[in-house]
Amino acid sequence: MRYIRYILLLAAVFFLAPLTVLPRRAAGADEPAAPTPAATAQPAAAAPYRAVWVSYLEWQQVDFSAQAAFAADVEAMLDDIAGLGATVVLAQVRPFGDALYPSAYFPFSHICTGTQGQDPGFDPLAVMIAAAHARGLQLEAWINPYRLQAGQVPALCAESPARLHPEWVRYTDSGAVLDPSSAAVRQYIADGVEELCRSYPLDGIHFDDYFYPVQDPDFDAADYAASGTALSLDDWRRENVNALMELCHAAAQRYGVRFGAAPAGDPEQNYTLQYSDAARWLRQGTVDYLMPQLYWGQAYEKDGDTAHSLPRLAAAWAALPRAAGVQLYAGLGAYRIGAGDGSDSGSEWVSGHALADQLALLARSGITGVGLYRYASLFDNPNYPALAESEAAALRTAWK
Repeated sequence: MRYIRYILLLAAVFFLAPLTVLPRRAAGADEPAAPTPAATAQPAAAAPYRAVWVSYLEWQQVDFSAQAAFAADVEAMLDDIAGLGATVVLAQVRPFGDALYPSAYFPFSHICTGTQGQDPGFDPLAVMIAAAHARGLQLEAWINPYRLQAGQVPALCAESPARLHPEWVRYTDSGAVLDPSSAAVRQYIADGVEELCRSYPLDGIHFDDYFYPVQDPDFDAADYAASGTALSLDDWRRENVNALMELCHAAAQRYGVRFGAAPAGDPEQNYTLQYSDAARWLRQGTVDYLMPQLYWGQAYEKDGDTAHSLPRLAAAWAALPRAAGVQLYAGLGAYRIGAGDGSDSGSEWVSGHALADQLALLARSGITGVGLYRYASLFDNPNYPALAESEAAALRTAWK
């Protein structure tokens, strides 16, 4: 949504093109007048930030054959989330340079119909937002900014940014991404954020941790040489990501929509492996909130090293300076239920209350906002159904 997460690689998706070359899915349609922030953003809720991620992996199990069928499936999921005591849904709406909504910048996602670019005949995002708000839930649009393909999936349609602007695409062993060093790509992604904020009453824009996909200097050697920068390659890459984040934050701010990100859980690995300077985003207010993915247990230990244990990671993030108004939350790994986190010791992930126990630890660290990755791990867990049910019950008690 990820660092140690599901099947997909870190991917950097490409950056925005100038407005003169923006692909338009519906040529001739006038752009709507920009509404005021009050028309787009929901009022800030007094409720605590308790989020659940709903990824494209969940959407693959949902019926997109008609709006009524889709709405029924979505409403059932949201009932589960609301019943848990959560307050926020992080709904993935741009997984592979495509969209679960009609867009002037991105084709319809293959998740909707099986074919990228094919219109499902309704607006899935509009359905999600209406259903969430009807249940008192906030909804943030979760975007993977750079990723285009994992392997050869999905098959790219003619309207994909990769087809319209092949010069924006960079390839790795694990797929295709947009070029993080391209100013045109950055502007394109930011314009896509603004389109979402302008068109929907969203409560937030949420980025996952897919920034630079590799450390190999050959990945962008030509771009780096052409830049003429005096920065080191690593610092140049970090500045490219910083520039994207600043553009997207500014776009969301224009509409009163909060902007947040969920970087990888280890602060140093963010900085050195993904070139995402999350500490700077906290310090300078580049985000409205940061929710690092703290997906290890309280007793995590590997070869005698506890550096990735939840207490140590939470303390490291909590110690970082934050600009006024910037919130620090924590992502927790519901997908670890039963499966564990690879620790050499401990069995907390088979306790049936690991996540609730982690909430208590975080609260003692001053971190009260959380996100749970992900919905199906709690409500549609084929491998550990009894444990998942027990974990959900413990969360309901904690969040009552």
